[in-house]
Order: sequence, then C-alpha cells, then structure tokens
Amino acid sequence: MAVQKSFSVEDKLKALFNVQALDSKLDKLRAVRGELPMEVSDLEDELAGLQTRIANMSIEIEELNEKIKTNTEKIKDSNAFIKKYTDQLNNVKNNREFDALNKEIELQGLEILAAEKRINDTNRLIVEKNDLVDGVKNGLETRIIDLEHKKSELTDIVAETEKEEALILVDRNEVEKHVEEKLIKAYNRIRLNVKNGIAVAPILRSSCGGCFAKMPPQLEADIKSYKKIVICEHCGRVLIDAKLAGIEEEIIEEEEKPKARRRLGAKKEGEE
Repeated sequence: MAVQKSFSVEDKLKALFNVQALDSKLDKLRAVRGELPMEVSDLEDELAGLQTRIANMSIEIEELNEKIKTNTEKIKDSNAFIKKYTDQLNNVKNNREFDALNKEIELQGLEILAAEKRINDTNRLIVEKNDLVDGVKNGLETRIIDLEHKKSELTDIVAETEKEEALILVDRNEVEKHVEEKLIKAYNRIRLNVKNGIAVAPILRSSCGGCFAKMPPQLEADIKSYKKIVICEHCGRVLIDAKLAGIEEEIIEEEEKPKARRRLGAKKEGEE
C-alpha cells in the first residue's frame, strides 16, 4: 500500500496559491467569452417558449375548427327537421298540430341562425389566431438566426481558447494533488463567495490583499511563520505571505517612494 506523502503548511499554501494562479488564468480565458454563453442560453429558452406558444395556439385553432364542425352538423340536423316538419304540415288534422309544427320549424330556424353566428364568430377567432401564429413564427425565425450567429461566435471563441484551457486544467489537476481534499473544498467554496474569484490573497503592507483590511501584527507573524493556515476575519480568504506569492515587499515600497516624494514636495510648496 502506497504511503501518502505529508506536506508542510508552506508546501500546502504554495500549492494552493498555484491552484489559484491557474484558476485566475482560466477565469481570464473564460472572460473572453463574455456574456455569450448566457445570451445563447437565454435565446434557447426564448425559442422554447415561442415554440410552446405556437403549439398551444395550434391546439386552440384545432379546437375552434371542431366547434365549426359541430355547429355545421347542427345546421344540417335543423334543416332536416325543418324539411320533416314542413312535410308533416300537409297531413295535419287540426290547428293545434299546425301551430305546433310551425313552432318547431321556427325553433329550428333560430337554431340555424345561432349556429351560423357561432360559426362566423369562430372563423374570426381562427383568423386572429392564425395572424398571431404567423407573427410568432416570424419572431421565431429571427431568433433562430440570432441563436445560430451567437453559437457560431461562441464556438469560434471556444476553439481559440480550448487548447490553452486544457493545458491549464492538466497543470491545475497536477498541482491540486499536493493540497488536502478538505482544503480544496474550502478553497472552492471561498471562490464561489467572492466576486473576483480570488480565494488566496497575499498580505500587502500588513493588509489583506483581497479586502484590504488591516492585519494585527500577531496574525501577520503567524502567516509568515507558516505554522498554520490563516483565514482573513473580514472576507474569509486564505492569507499567505507576499513572498510566497512571488511579491517582494521592497518592490511595493519602491513603487510607493515616488508618490511619497510628490506628497512631500506638495507639502513644502504649501509651507512656502
């Protein structure tokens, strides 16, 4: 059975910072895609919605056509009854039968008028529904063209970066082997909770390089001693010594000197 190698806190922090550096490279590559993946997803959702709307309206049109068929059958039946009652008028024996048949003929005539009105109203609805379907179909065609364009654009961008991304992922997976699983899980959780994706921040000028909160001297000493992994009390990022991140404090101080000289010069001019 293979014995798992034990890594020091410094080794773990170095490896974790290297994971962070590689993740930052991935973030930059993926940022090139911008909002395109989201735009493609939104367009796909919109297309699905339009297709569902067309399908629903098509069902409604079919139901309206069924109503026309039903009313057409009613007109046919009423005409048959009118013919039947008209024929019976020739054989009536009294005024009561005559009046009753005429009443039935009148009622069937009203049924025909009502059915014809329902057919006309339904035809108007069908015309309106078909106009709506045509409008939605035109919008659908436009959105399909937009989606094809966006997908093509996204494919081109992904093709340009996927080889570099694959190499970075290989390096990341290799580096990740030197970090404890629970530490990686914590790191991934922190990355999700911070805006810039920086979960490992160096101490710069005694402040957290992530949220810029001032560090107590003892906490800074603990970070530089590599005795334990320290978390920023303000933002929750893993804190590391600037030198471990490849940043020399002297360089920072040299960059600050011209600013300090300009401030001093301005102060002297004010005194004169």
